[in-house]
Amino acid sequence: MLHALKDLFDNLIGQATEPSPAERQHAQNLATAVLLVEVMRADPAKTAVERQAVVLTLQQRLQLDGAALTQLMLQAEQSAAHAYDYHRFTSSLNEHCTQAQKIQIVEDMWQVAYADGTLGAVENSVINQVAGLLYVTHGEYIGAKMRAKEAAGLLL
Repeated sequence: MLHALKDLFDNLIGQATEPSPAERQHAQNLATAVLLVEVMRADPAKTAVERQAVVLTLQQRLQLDGAALTQLMLQAEQSAAHAYDYHRFTSSLNEHCTQAQKIQIVEDMWQVAYADGTLGAVENSVINQVAGLLYVTHGEYIGAKMRAKEAAGLLL
């Protein structure tokens, strides 16, 4: 009986160990990918252009391609489909990202939203919620939006 309890406590303590740097990096990459996928999913039209924007952003920002990129997209789409809020993704990013990195994520979300040339109300809402959870100030949020809009060629 005591041996079984000791094994149980050892297993619980073993599970509480710090993740490796590679595991932590993968968690950050997945959180970023899920947030981009959430913007894509927020558009009722769900265009291939927005999906391509997510893929290109992940490829450029995370330096991924090939099988690693395909696997990350698959995981992100599955995680997004089963997520009930953004907190578990943003909390990971808040712990490990600088403010500049978080602003870049918000800007990347705007770029996905503007990829098809239009901005839907739900896309706007998703980005607004995530920016708040990432502690991106209103000024930083607007700056990211304007840079993404300009990159999409939508500023007059």
